[in-house]
Amino acid sequence: MSRAEGKLDLNRVVFIGRTFDEYLLMFNLTQEELRGRKILDCPAGACSFTAMANTQGADATASDIAYYYPFEQLAQKGFDDIEHAMLNMEKAQSNYAWDYFKSVEGLKKHRIQALFDCSSDMKEYPNRYIPAILPVLPFKDCEFELTLSAHFLFMYADRFDYEFHLQSIQELLRVTSDEVRIFPLIDLSSNRYGHLDKLVGVIQSQGCVTKEIKVPYEFQKGANSMLVIKKV
Repeated sequence: MSRAEGKLDLNRVVFIGRTFDEYLLMFNLTQEELRGRKILDCPAGACSFTAMANTQGADATASDIAYYYPFEQLAQKGFDDIEHAMLNMEKAQSNYAWDYFKSVEGLKKHRIQALFDCSSDMKEYPNRYIPAILPVLPFKDCEFELTLSAHFLFMYADRFDYEFHLQSIQELLRVTSDEVRIFPLIDLSSNRYGHLDKLVGVIQSQGCVTKEIKVPYEFQKGANSMLVIKKV
């Protein structure tokens, strides 16, 4: 907990997550592709991917700055955050595509389900939920085959500079033996990350192959592509 002191005020962290089914769509994955693979979700927040992937034969680990706090605190904060987010969502519905959730109430049900799955799993299997602060992760080189990173990198381009993004992606690559997938490629204003081409160029020069892939998921308008980085 000491490492988080001065770096994390729980009141400033929004603890909301996506469901396992959303992850499959966001990252263009099937359940069959998960089986037998060692997978990292970072930063994972209140997402249910780790909880559910482990029931599907994967060896999944979640990592997030929020995990410095006890799951009881996080669970309560998650419910409070969902209620607050839904109030704001009512006012901003036009910024989102509703094909998947259909309504704000439908969205709320998904968010509560993700939080329930995550907090329940965190209570039963705390060793799956590792606290960390990017761009440094407490994992060995190539510890995971596949790393998934959703709704953090690129989205907060106004708060984190290019060097942070580059260092964070290089760290995700360090702990991954095969492939890193990042979703989405836009910021909170729905603009493509301004330094993405520059960043991709650096990663390619370091021996990786990259590809932008459209995925069958879009909630924030324009957020329907992921970056796949494959080590060769």
